[in-house]
Amino acid sequence: MAAGESDEQLAERLATAAGAILLELRARGEFEGKALGKAGDEQANAMLCREIRAARPADALLSEEEKDNLARRDNLRVWIVDPLDGTREYGEGRNDWAVHVALAVGGVATVGAVALPGLGVTLTSGAPVPLRPANSPLRMLVSRTRPAAEAVFVAGKIGAELVGMGSAGAKAMAVVRGEADIYLHTGGQYEWDNCAPVAVAQAAGLHVSRVDGAPIRYNNADTYLPDLLICRKELAEEVLRLAGEFTPA
Repeated sequence: MAAGESDEQLAERLATAAGAILLELRARGEFEGKALGKAGDEQANAMLCREIRAARPADALLSEEEKDNLARRDNLRVWIVDPLDGTREYGEGRNDWAVHVALAVGGVATVGAVALPGLGVTLTSGAPVPLRPANSPLRMLVSRTRPAAEAVFVAGKIGAELVGMGSAGAKAMAVVRGEADIYLHTGGQYEWDNCAPVAVAQAAGLHVSRVDGAPIRYNNADTYLPDLLICRKELAEEVLRLAGEFTPA
């Protein structure tokens, strides 16, 4: 660890380093498909957990790839990590996958770094990206394999173009980067799927909430998070209203 390394610097360094591990592993060609994803998860997770525990021994840690310890709930500070978000995309040789390193303080996503190794980019809460003008027509991100019915409904009402993409981190960062305007997800996630993306999106000045408008809280006993909305602030009121009007068939 660098002397005096801030939480933001630590998150960025580790997310980027994990991305380098994953790219190098894929380039070696020893594994393919699901086996590649499994090996990538294991190797990136081992490094991230080791380094976080060494750098911040007093903090708690929640990782998708580690057995959960509910003692973390007694800690104000918990690092929330997804070593490989978008395992399928990674295994298929695509670029829409990510590494998430976040710090929640008092249940709030406070620090986040999302590496997009396939694009050679790491976005962080410590260096917010200036928002670009909105797209015309608006662009809404959905799962490339399972578009949520609520998102399809809202997109139709506001005339938004649906854009399929892989991992949650890749989708959230596409909004941060101005490639899209809305990411509405109702298909279920876990805290590690969105804590780092939420921290980065908030720092960039985007709206972030649950689909009912409630704030997103972390370090819960149950780590399941059914839904979220990340979008440009000027669109939030209408998107939330329309999402509330959706009635399943």
